[in-house]
Amino acid sequence: MRKRMNGTLIGGMVTSLLVGSCVLGAADLLPQLKDGQESAWRAEWIGAASPADSGAQSNLWTGYRKSFMVTRKPGSAKARIAVDSKYWLWVNGQRVVREGGLKRGPNPQDTYFDEVDLAPYLVKGSNTVAVLAWYWGRDGFSHKSSGKAGLLFELEARGVTLLSDGTWKARIHPAFGQSKTIPNFRLSESRVRFDARLDIPDWSASGFDDQGWSAATGLGVPPVAPWNRLWKREIPQWKDYGLKEFVNAGELPSESTGAPIQGKMPYNAQVTPWFKVSAPAGVVIKVGTDNSANEIDAEYTTREGGQEFETPAWMNGHSVVFQIPKGVKILGLKYRESGFATELNGRFDCDQDFYNRLWIKSQRTLYVTMRDNFMDCPDRERAAWWGDIVVELGEVFYSLSLSAHGLIRKCMFNLADWQRPSKTLFSPIPAGNWNKELPQQMLASVGKYGFWNYYLNTGDAQTIVELYPHVRDYLSIWKTDEDGLLVHRSGENGWDWCDWGDHVDTRVLDSVWFCLALDGAARMAEVAGKPEEAAAFRQQWASIAEAVNRKFWNGTAYRDPKHNGPTDDRANGLAVVAGIAKPDQYAAIKAVLAAERHASPYMEKYVLESLFLMGDAPAALARMEERYRDSVVSSLTTLPELFRKGGTSNHAWSGGPLTLLSQYVAGIAPTAPGFETYDVRPQLGPLNKVSAGFDSVKGRIEVDIERGPKSFMLKLKSPAGTAARVCIPVAAYGLTSISVQGKRMWQDGKLIRSRSGVKSGEGVPGHACFTVAPGTWTFEAKE
Repeated sequence: MRKRMNGTLIGGMVTSLLVGSCVLGAADLLPQLKDGQESAWRAEWIGAASPADSGAQSNLWTGYRKSFMVTRKPGSAKARIAVDSKYWLWVNGQRVVREGGLKRGPNPQDTYFDEVDLAPYLVKGSNTVAVLAWYWGRDGFSHKSSGKAGLLFELEARGVTLLSDGTWKARIHPAFGQSKTIPNFRLSESRVRFDARLDIPDWSASGFDDQGWSAATGLGVPPVAPWNRLWKREIPQWKDYGLKEFVNAGELPSESTGAPIQGKMPYNAQVTPWFKVSAPAGVVIKVGTDNSANEIDAEYTTREGGQEFETPAWMNGHSVVFQIPKGVKILGLKYRESGFATELNGRFDCDQDFYNRLWIKSQRTLYVTMRDNFMDCPDRERAAWWGDIVVELGEVFYSLSLSAHGLIRKCMFNLADWQRPSKTLFSPIPAGNWNKELPQQMLASVGKYGFWNYYLNTGDAQTIVELYPHVRDYLSIWKTDEDGLLVHRSGENGWDWCDWGDHVDTRVLDSVWFCLALDGAARMAEVAGKPEEAAAFRQQWASIAEAVNRKFWNGTAYRDPKHNGPTDDRANGLAVVAGIAKPDQYAAIKAVLAAERHASPYMEKYVLESLFLMGDAPAALARMEERYRDSVVSSLTTLPELFRKGGTSNHAWSGGPLTLLSQYVAGIAPTAPGFETYDVRPQLGPLNKVSAGFDSVKGRIEVDIERGPKSFMLKLKSPAGTAARVCIPVAAYGLTSISVQGKRMWQDGKLIRSRSGVKSGEGVPGHACFTVAPGTWTFEAKE
């Protein structure tokens, strides 16, 4: 059985490589199970008595109610709740959960459940629980439909339980209807259609009379098909920012002229629009966004008089567009922002606003592509493509609070738990209508910039131990040819894709991505206690790297002799990033990168990173500005999918510059897992001021850097449990003297004074390095 640090498998074993009315009494709830233990469910899945019970309908909305007594208000009352696909929960008429549940599933068979503490909402005496469940009934690129609507609810205390069973009341909600059109096949969600003339007023309130509702139909006790075994949700419920006024609220009309009304938001966001109107019955109001790729819109048919409605399904954009027929009185137009429960508390500032704007747009792009999983875009697909996730993963650590780490972990386990008997990995997953491998993206996911980068930033060794066998198995299916180079694989079920853009040198990229995967696998093997396997991976890395240099390096560039057209900037940049290229090749590679522009934003991140790794920050920043200029000057607050026209307006893989600006320009990078040790080695290029900060797993790290004509100042706030190596670029700026905390410690290449908490660090060419204890440090260097 797989042991999850934050999750528990309920209702059975998993085979792995590693692996009515009732009374709540005064007794405390049963203790929570330790991770990895089993606990049988006593509740049963229930549904409404209708043809939908057979799975014959999609886009189905079902209301459930249950009344019960509480003799004494408990201190804790954790309910376990599962549905296919989403739910809204009220206790005593108060909304407790808005869009609960996770897209299915943790593996190809099973389903997630939520755990929600209801104690704050319970009262002594009579109580009512109401649930609205939305069954999509469609597969997508981020959801595998079970094929049947249902609800599972269990709240257990000592000797007494509240269980979903035949004593609950259930009814298909008549106001929700079907749309004439459905979103594209990548999306599992449906459009929302609501007819207020058919609404059931106040049905979620405690005093509602549900005697006319039918008894729920029992569908079986877990584990039972089609939902099978249940896995605890590993990420928090969504953050609710509340109803907000539009930026142009004062300009919005009080009566519709029939023209579209655009409510502007300060930035691209995940939102559920809200309106309040006074209208005759039968008027149709349509709600969408300015995002041309948005397919999750809403349509509302009015009843007579005053009324308000908030569409339950989230959409995204910079503006909400209301289409309200002429003459309808508008009493209010607002929106509710929601999103992953994390704080956008990382920061980067410098004295050239272009890079500040690029960093902020990257952060916003990242946040709008997070929810049930990391996704490529929040509109067209909402799919967990792992090429995108690897880029997003690096950004998370520099820009968001620690709660976001759980989403990385979820996506890693999803990838592993969907591994096929053939040992292939594929994404996006969870998925019900996708099965293609995309080999180079899979190599990226398990490699140095994927799984290993998670460990380097978090120190979460248990996750690495559990994932390692999946990585080892996947790498075992790759073969080398007589030249020692990787044999090209188009991938199981085949989509032979490396990157958008022109002149992709596929064979070079195959071998370089594989070397990055071997690098990550060797490090993971050591954590897993497999030193012999780590050595074998390193030997294989050395063999392939030698072959790449022997067969693909022609003296001026890395290039497959069979490759036609211009030289591929991606292949040359990745050769540096993978450590295959050596310093004596850098000048030629820089010349290639100065001339060629073929990478999409997905691969551009690695091209830019190679310039930083070669010590050429001016070239890296200049290319970054050139390539992202149109995206930054755009009125959009997010980054588009492509440098050229086309694609989505908010795409995850475009945010790589955020990581580069924090890791290389500000210079903050972990050197041991969990930031036990880290470097502060800035590469300012043409910049004179840089300031950055973020939450590491050890605590907040802050750095402020200022360069003058003959001086260099660096201030560092370093958290407990760390040792930071601060590297001052003395050679680049002709610096000969360094003071620490106001006292001169370094002169003409030598440490001339000792000080508590600071010592000479291991050298980096052209730098004076110091290792410092936790605390606040100021370094001042002069000519």
